[in-house]
Amino acid sequence: MNEQSYDLVVIGSGPAGQKGAIAAAKMGKRVAVVDRRTSIGGVCLHTGTIPSKTLREAILYLTGFQQRSFYGRDYALKDKVSVADLAFRVQTVMAREEEVVRAQLKRNGVTLVDGTARFTGPHALQVESPEGRQSLEAANVLIACGTRPARDPKIPFDGARVIDTDQFNQLKELPRSMIVVGAGVIGVEYASMFTALGMQITLIEQRPTMLDFVDREIVETLTYCMRQRGTVFRLGEKVVSVRVEDGARGVDGARGVDGARVVAMLESGKEIHGEALLYSVGRQANGDQLGLEAAGLKPDERGRVVVDEHFRTTVPHIYAAGDIIGFPALASTSMEQGRLAAHQMFGGGAAMRPELLPYGIYTIPEISMVGKTEQELTAARTPYEFGIARYDELAKGQMIGSEVGMLKILFDPSSLRVLGVHIIGEQATELVHIGQAVMALGGTMEYFRDTVFNYPTLAEAYKVAGLNGLNKLDAAQPNLPTGS
Repeated sequence: MNEQSYDLVVIGSGPAGQKGAIAAAKMGKRVAVVDRRTSIGGVCLHTGTIPSKTLREAILYLTGFQQRSFYGRDYALKDKVSVADLAFRVQTVMAREEEVVRAQLKRNGVTLVDGTARFTGPHALQVESPEGRQSLEAANVLIACGTRPARDPKIPFDGARVIDTDQFNQLKELPRSMIVVGAGVIGVEYASMFTALGMQITLIEQRPTMLDFVDREIVETLTYCMRQRGTVFRLGEKVVSVRVEDGARGVDGARGVDGARVVAMLESGKEIHGEALLYSVGRQANGDQLGLEAAGLKPDERGRVVVDEHFRTTVPHIYAAGDIIGFPALASTSMEQGRLAAHQMFGGGAAMRPELLPYGIYTIPEISMVGKTEQELTAARTPYEFGIARYDELAKGQMIGSEVGMLKILFDPSSLRVLGVHIIGEQATELVHIGQAVMALGGTMEYFRDTVFNYPTLAEAYKVAGLNGLNKLDAAQPNLPTGS
């Protein structure tokens, strides 16, 4: 094997690429990861998960949002939050995380190759960087190059008034009002964060509903919370054009300090005004930039690569993982996909269990879920019962000032097996893992009934919801010793 030959070349250093590379290196394989020096950690670290979730924490802290139930709606740690205030925390976390990623790859003997890769053959890659070109030979390849924001050519992006989700950090100041186009996970996350900053948000979505894969009661609760903070929802509405208007300072409340405003024209004839517009309609996978045809592959119209249940493409030695293979496109699932792909290459490994994948949506309040929803169980004609705990019933919920919060457990009324857990409220993305563990181990509602949870905690919601559900069975069948 020459110096430029590897057992595995990974294209992309995001969550899927990192974990796939490290897993292969731990099996004694010679591994290289190709990515631009300025992009180590991938979209997750630089423009996606890490900055957006850090932004959320910064907003909650600086606005004092979670303390307002005690100190009033006008309470804030800082009267006027600036872009610089938010950027300081975001940049600090990003810098530290990049150090962690680099250290992990180095510690495991993974070679970092600076540049962008393209296939020149099934086993051959050409890497271009400012220093020039080099060729790599790969026995196996893992494609993990992620995605970029999808763009509509009719939208006049300028990085100042009309932006995509990668450009938020380019804003010089926070607008007082914003139009958010697209009510997918990313759009809803940003919209809910902005309302906590006091922005007037109009959320536009072409479909008549949003977050269709989430439990309807959870979505309704989120919608109510956002409406209470002034969000205007325009569901079932399509944006047909966007323009930026100049004008005299202060003439229109929707105008910024420089007098400009953004106008979105809807197919229905409505005009929506705001100081800025965030376009968050889908993601474009970067598979269209890899020269996949030279390797015998062809991406779909969104740049995605098709794989089987083991993350292998139609070319046996080429695998793909992460956002480039499509839904669910979460950092957490991407990590596991990359790891499993590496194990499949070099000796076999377990398949992913999609029914146990947790989903985290970092709205305010946050949402998390694992397992089936009520809609899915109903469509499958699967009998179920449910138990609910509300945060305002919990001492811990009162202590932390959580005015909104709910944990719902769905279960089989005959076997008591847990079918799904759905949470909205503070620490939802942490709490969901208790339910995930019980489901993975084949647990039943009796676990929640019989387990002692620390008090006061939010985790106690599991016991409250467990008893609530089992007591419904008691009421229907009083001779069964289930709840209490």
